[in-house]
Order: sequence, then structure tokens, then C-alpha cells
Amino acid sequence: MDSQTMWEKFNYYYKDFVLFKIQDVGITASHLIVAVVAVLLSFVLSRIIRSTLSKHLFKKLEIDEGLEYALLRFVHYVVLVIGAYIGLKTVNIPLGALVGLFAIIGVGIGFGMQNLASNFISGIILLLERPVKVGDRLAVNDVWGDVKRINLRTTLIETPDNIAIIVPNSKLLENEVTNYSYGDRKIRLKIPVGIAYGSDCEKVSQLLLQVAMENQLIMDTPPPRIRFSEFGDSSLNFILLCWIPDVGEKYNVVSDVNFGIEKKFRENGIEIPFPQRDLHIRSVAESVSLHRDPAE
Repeated sequence: MDSQTMWEKFNYYYKDFVLFKIQDVGITASHLIVAVVAVLLSFVLSRIIRSTLSKHLFKKLEIDEGLEYALLRFVHYVVLVIGAYIGLKTVNIPLGALVGLFAIIGVGIGFGMQNLASNFISGIILLLERPVKVGDRLAVNDVWGDVKRINLRTTLIETPDNIAIIVPNSKLLENEVTNYSYGDRKIRLKIPVGIAYGSDCEKVSQLLLQVAMENQLIMDTPPPRIRFSEFGDSSLNFILLCWIPDVGEKYNVVSDVNFGIEKKFRENGIEIPFPQRDLHIRSVAESVSLHRDPAE
């Protein structure tokens, strides 16, 4: 078999041999390759466009991280849709032929793809309405961490322990979610403190304010406040209220404040009580006798 014959056969299988048909349109290997190349090029083009927007346009506009992420994701999806459309037009596949494909997908949704469709639609809603955005600190059930990425089906949350938690998007819309940085990352801390009965409450209040004012991560405005919350069973209970500019520093600030409170109380003789109970015997039945060891 000479080289010309081999080339003719290759050309036939590549351009003329029909693999399958869609509405009387024959699809050959060349059509499939062109379509795949168009989609791959759309991925590359999307990456270039997003990188350019992020480095040059969004940086100058000083757009926040969450909005920038949402806009870049929409740009990515638009470029992919355009690439898929160009690929279909290149191989002469009529768009009407896709109606049957969507009908099959609809049947699949009815027979068990409800969760996938629900998460997909929830992902679009999250990107549009932005109740949760990249950089937010969330508490979802027992999960606490920062949102790192919002995909069309799932959201990636990274905990302070550097553990990645993958949460279905529908869970973020259907369940109760605590967003500690929605619109503003500033939060107020409530740090409870108990002191022994008989302690000087005015002095304790001054010491707690000193601890708060000495912490550089605690905001001066609004100023820290002290509340005498209750008379407890074993202690007089106070609450130190203070604001911090970033919810991500919550645990660090609480730890530093507790260290400062313990030091101030120790230096000023303020006792932090432990739970205790006093037992008072008011009467003893005659049938109860007390025995004492004669050797004592």
C-alpha cells in the first residue's frame, strides 16, 4: 500500500466517514476534533481574560474579593458557552437538535438528579444574589471557616485548622447559615467573667476596661463596655463587650483578653471562684444515730 492510498484512506475516515447523525447531519471525526478544539480554546481564552481583568481592571477599581470572584466566574461561563456555540456551528449541528438532549436531561432530573439540579441552581443564585461570597466567615451546623471557592455545585469552606469542607450549595440556601462577615467583617465579642462574692465590682469593671483598652486588636470606637449580667450561684457574673475589625481574629482576641484578665485579677487580689455548694443540715431524724470511733 503506497503512501497516496494511505493518505486517501486517512482523509476518508477523517473527513467523510460518518460516525453518527444528528437530525440528518452527519458527524465525522473532523467535526468532533474541531468541536473539542473550540471548547479547549474557550478554556484557554477564559483564563487569559480573567487574569487580565483581575490584574489590571479589578485591581484599579478596588473591587472586594467576593464581587471580583463572582464576576470572574460569570466571565468564565459566558466564554465557555460562546466556545460551545462556535463549536456546534462549526460542525453544522442545528441548535434545535439540542432540544432532545435537554429533554433527556429533564427526564434524568425527574428520576434521580434532583440534588444535582438543586445544587446547580443554588450555585447560580449564590453568584447572583451573593448572600455568601468568597472571603466570608460562615458557621454551617458544626462547620466554621472561610469561603474559599463557590462552584456551580459545591462551595469550599476552609476551617482555621486548614481542613477543607465541601458543602453542597443547596445546603447554604435551605439551611440556617450564620455569616459573620456579611457586608462587614466587624463583630462584637461577648466575653463572660465571674468573680467571687465580696469582690469590689467597681474595681473589677475598671480592670476589665483596662484589659480591653490595652489590646491593640480591640476597636476604640465603639468603646468597650462592661455589663453586670447576673448574681450567679457561686459568682458575680460580668460580660465584657468589645468590637474587633475582623472576625478572623476572634479566637486570638478572646485568648489574649482572658490572659490579660487573669493577670490583672491576680495582681489586684480579685478571686475567680470555682463552683461550690454549701450543705446545711437543719434537722436529723431520731432514727439516725451518729457513731464515733472510740479510738479517736
